[in-house]
Amino acid sequence: MAINEKDADYATSPVPLSERKGPFTMGLLWLTMVTAFPTVMIGFEWFKKGLTMPQLLSCTALSCLMLLIYSIPATQLGARSGLSYTALSRTVFGRFGSRLITFNLIWLFTGVYGLMALYMAESLVGLFHWAVPVSILAAVMAVVMAANNFFGFKGVANFARYFAAPALVGWVMYTFFKASSHCSFALMTQAPHVPFSTALTTISSFVIGFAVWGNEMDYWRFSRPKVAASAFPLAGALILGQIMFPAAGWMVAKVSGVTEYGAATSLMNDYSFGGLAIAAAIVLGASYFASNDSNLFGCVQACENLKQINHRTWALIVALVGAVCAAMLSILGVAKSMELFTSLNCVIMPTPTVIMMAEWLLISRVFKSGSISSQRVPPFAELPPLRAAATFSLLFGIVVGLVTAGVLPGTEKFTIGVSSVQAWIAAFAVYIPLRLLEHKREIARTRRGLEHAIERISDLAVR
Repeated sequence: MAINEKDADYATSPVPLSERKGPFTMGLLWLTMVTAFPTVMIGFEWFKKGLTMPQLLSCTALSCLMLLIYSIPATQLGARSGLSYTALSRTVFGRFGSRLITFNLIWLFTGVYGLMALYMAESLVGLFHWAVPVSILAAVMAVVMAANNFFGFKGVANFARYFAAPALVGWVMYTFFKASSHCSFALMTQAPHVPFSTALTTISSFVIGFAVWGNEMDYWRFSRPKVAASAFPLAGALILGQIMFPAAGWMVAKVSGVTEYGAATSLMNDYSFGGLAIAAAIVLGASYFASNDSNLFGCVQACENLKQINHRTWALIVALVGAVCAAMLSILGVAKSMELFTSLNCVIMPTPTVIMMAEWLLISRVFKSGSISSQRVPPFAELPPLRAAATFSLLFGIVVGLVTAGVLPGTEKFTIGVSSVQAWIAAFAVYIPLRLLEHKREIARTRRGLEHAIERISDLAVR
């Protein structure tokens, strides 16, 4: 039975302009996707490591700028084509490459979905002191968090617009201004104790790892195809979520002297909510539910690239697998899990997008073979097994990113710079010349094919 494209959220076809959302809705949605309780708690960690407020502000701002240089073209790739991350990957990477990218998205996003459910469970246990195993509660929360996705992108966007984003903005503004009123302006002139390069590496690893999604096209294809329609919402969400949130956490740590995670969590409850557990649960629930709405939506989009079945069915399947992941991650712990996923996500997910942006650049400026908005999504049967230039560039970029991030055993001594950005630059730099060579060979093969066809026609005419 055929799947209605609207029910499937246009998994393999462009989102029509009539279904697009405005900058305000998209900005509120993105705010919930780059903001969560961990972005406040990281401020405590940075204070503990000796980073000063000027370093925090300058390094988060620089990290957000690097992120915008990537994010604005990535969102336009989705807005102008109307196509999803995995659908766009088909023509660039071929059958094997597209399926590899899809697989990476599914396991990464399912893992992060389970992690957010675990965060929610630990928060509830801490707030209400429930005598419930965290692993079981996390699994239950993973299933409950799938509710909004049963209404497709509309359910995800409306929850963010009308509930999650207002709750988060109200909370962070109150906490930020309350903390800043207890801090002296002298903090802005404090001499650094940590080298700037170390501070930038530490801060950018978290900011880019947490705020980059890689599959920005899955969400922004529901946006209007204008640069301003994505640039301003992106910038606003990052200023609130990745600059003000950590700064608020840093200032609370400075005022209180508390730096340990468990004590800091309890302190934030008392500091921001006056010890009112139900208020804390509502705000934290808004944050984690909204984040998991987007995780599940992106994952379902990838699943639909492999097999077109009902969106709600895929949502339920992924939620159940996410419940198992949540229970398993409770053994590893939230801190180690978050570090692992942010390190992997910022390299593995955006690198294919950078290659797709490079292809977009070549199509419009060099090959002059149309625009990204005219691209169709071919079935897997029509695709070549492998597009060598794209797949090699992808693997090369990922290796560069993982090695310089030091997440692979034995690579700790190679930890240098901003690993994610280095992965993106490496993939882009390798893909451009390889793709130009590949295109030249394609033209030569086409020319030889035409010459051969003309020769055969001439022979037949002579006979």
